[in-house]
Parts: sequence; C-alpha cells; structure tokens
Amino acid sequence: MNAAMENILTRRSVRAFEEKEIPREELEQIAKAAIYAPSGQNKQTWKITVVTDRNQIQALAKAVGEQLGRTGYDMYSPQVLVIPSNARDNHHSQDDNACAMENIMLAAHSFGVGSVWINQVRDVCDTPEVRNILKEWEIPDNHVIFGIAALGYAKGAGNQNPEKTGAIHFVD
Repeated sequence: MNAAMENILTRRSVRAFEEKEIPREELEQIAKAAIYAPSGQNKQTWKITVVTDRNQIQALAKAVGEQLGRTGYDMYSPQVLVIPSNARDNHHSQDDNACAMENIMLAAHSFGVGSVWINQVRDVCDTPEVRNILKEWEIPDNHVIFGIAALGYAKGAGNQNPEKTGAIHFVD
C-alpha cells in the first residue's frame, strides 16, 4: 500500500490529548495543507486560523458550551485548534471547508498528531458570545465556521471501528 493510502486508512478521531506542544513548523504545514484543498469554482474564499493559546481555546470552548447548555464542554482539551472559516455568501463554502478539514486531519496524522472534528461551533458561531471571540481572532463577520480541527498528540490509540461492508458498489 502506498503512503497516501496508508495515511488515509489509519487516521482515527482522537478525543484525548497529551500535554505536549506541536512544533510550529508542523502546524504551518498542516495549515498549508488546508489551502491546497479543492475549492468549488476555485473561489478559495476561506481563511485558516490557527489557535495555539490554550487560554483562548478554553475561552471559546466555554462560550460554545454555554450557548449549547453544556457545562464543562472543553472540545477535548486540545493543544491547538485549526479553524477553516469561509464566506457566508459562497454557496460552496461548506463543501470547501469539509475538504480543508480532511486535508488538515490527514496532514496532522502524517506528523503523528491526532485530530477530531468539532462541529458544534457551526450552530453558535453567530451568537454574540462566540462571534466576539472570533472577531478577536480576526475571523471576518461574514465568515461561517462549519467545523474546527482540534489537534494534539493522542493519549492512547484512537478507536478503530470495523470496516463497514456494503458501502462500496461498482457498476460495470
């Protein structure tokens, strides 16, 4: 099996992270992978925000948790958040961000960094409490967040679910 396929087939969601910093050079490569994702009509209206300040991450998690009514919500206490946001008026933005998220997660995995998709922000990114934090991070008001990649070194192995059968069908 080639390296790309091995990377794809061995990536797992990680929901427990070690207290270990991810090197800046690796984070730069992970963020760069996001902007090399496919983009509908090649519009590329996204912005990639990388948050390494743990206090800032906790502030966002707290604001999101309060909006969702989930006390103690912590986004799994990651070391880093990589946030692709995209123009609200780009009708490809959700698809573009999904492609960017996949690239982020695969790039992270290639460096031995675990990841998990945080989707709760999508529903609350326009509440004043959350939007104020996003503004501080220079995420434009006209941008929507469909998912956040929470990154860190895995504490233990991620869950490996059995391969689903019947999901692939060839028409010859």
